[in-house]
Amino acid sequence: MTKFENQFQPFIQSAWEKAGFTEPTAIQEAAVPLLLNGLDVIAESPTGTGKTLAYLLPILHEIDPEKKDIQAVILASSQELVMQILEQIQQWGQGSGIRSASLIGGANTKRQLEKLKKKPHIVAGTPGRVAELVNQKKLKMHEVRTLVLDEGDQLLTSEHQGTIEGIIKATLRDRQLVLFSATVPKETEQKAAALMNEAEVIRKERDTEASGKVDHVYIVSEAREKVDVVNSLVKNEKMKALAFVNDIGEVNTIGEKLAFKKVEVSILHSESKKEERKQAITRFREGSTPLLVATDVAARGLDVTGLTHVIQMDVPRDAKQYTHRAGRTGRQGADGMVISLVEPREERDLKRAARDAGVTLREMKLSRGKIENVKPDEGSDPSPKKRHTPGTKSRQPAGVRAGAGKKPSVKKKKKKK
Repeated sequence: MTKFENQFQPFIQSAWEKAGFTEPTAIQEAAVPLLLNGLDVIAESPTGTGKTLAYLLPILHEIDPEKKDIQAVILASSQELVMQILEQIQQWGQGSGIRSASLIGGANTKRQLEKLKKKPHIVAGTPGRVAELVNQKKLKMHEVRTLVLDEGDQLLTSEHQGTIEGIIKATLRDRQLVLFSATVPKETEQKAAALMNEAEVIRKERDTEASGKVDHVYIVSEAREKVDVVNSLVKNEKMKALAFVNDIGEVNTIGEKLAFKKVEVSILHSESKKEERKQAITRFREGSTPLLVATDVAARGLDVTGLTHVIQMDVPRDAKQYTHRAGRTGRQGADGMVISLVEPREERDLKRAARDAGVTLREMKLSRGKIENVKPDEGSDPSPKKRHTPGTKSRQPAGVRAGAGKKPSVKKKKKKK
């Protein structure tokens, strides 16, 4: 384990070697020693940099399998992220005797109570369901030593903050509180710090040497043509793509339109039933469908091996949303591409979000289903009047001056009086 040699119990070191890891990532190297020392931590690090293991390995190391109490609780913003965390706990806890359980909203409560009867040591759950079971005194928090807020900037919003504070109050006073996210705005940092005991703040940039190359491009397209653009991309570019849509209702509509065009597609949003969400993720991960159309419920923590493209069918609200969406590709050293489809009037908003996210955009066009560079004289003027979008005819061939091909005008000589 190199830098972590002898810091962890043998079962963790064995899992590390089995995973083929050599060196810890920057966030792991910075956070692990602090967490092992029991300190409260606020950590920001880009997506795909190993944040889950940064907090999970110290938790697994400290769990006492002989006890029958819950010793750690991990809260996450979505069902999908909770299940992903549970998989990591099970993978890295093999052979340790550590038991774990997931508690998520929308799932059968009786079945989850059965899980608690098996005395898990670690619980991963969504805040609403965890708070519900705490209030019912079904989930005992008196032995919880570590509480993690994964994607903490989403959990400490005004909508969820009261719920989170209620869960925290149910734990011991000397418990360890940890927050991790790809984006930790100052407001979130201040809220978290107020709940913590002299928190250590870590902010890490992406390790460019270990990261894959991600291209950020955009295609100007009218709203009515975006489904056709996605259809063309999926059928002509080799891709495993996650397409983001802002509105839940539009997700279903777009999914139906693409299915009508014979595209194998899955859909995912917060109002989908638990089994539907699980099936959509499974089909997408296994490659049964090359395209998953989703709301931003899929922008947080979702890790899909081999995801080559992120398609933004709707412009992100801000840099934070752009960062989380884009972070689904280019993970673990793999290359990726983020394609934003924008109406002419939205181009400025996209560029602002990308600029604030530290991203350089290139304009591209669709030619026979393939993405190609836009020549400087085809896309240099951002004025909608001078643009043409996929599916529309250009008013004049690229590179031809306005007025070229017309008969030269002849000035008439004035008659002498």
